[in-house]
Amino acid sequence: MGKFVAIIGGLIAMAGGIYLAIFVWWREFYELVFGSIPPLVFLMGLIALIAGISSIKDKKRIKKIEEDTPEADSEE
Repeated sequence: MGKFVAIIGGLIAMAGGIYLAIFVWWREFYELVFGSIPPLVFLMGLIALIAGISSIKDKKRIKKIEEDTPEADSEE
C-alpha cells in the first residue's frame, strides 16, 4: 500500500512542478535554463581539454614503456 501512495504522491508532485514551471514561473524557469548554458559549455570544454591532455600523456607513457622494454624477437 505504501508503494502506491509514494507513486501517486510522486505523480502529483511532478504535475505540480510542471504546472508551476509553465504557468506560474515561466520567465524565471526560462532564465534559469538559458542562464545555465554558458557554464555548462565552459565545463564541457574543460572536461574535453583534460581528456585530451590525459590522452597525450598516456600515449607518451606507452611509447616510453615500449621503447624501454626489450623486444622478445631480439633476444633469440
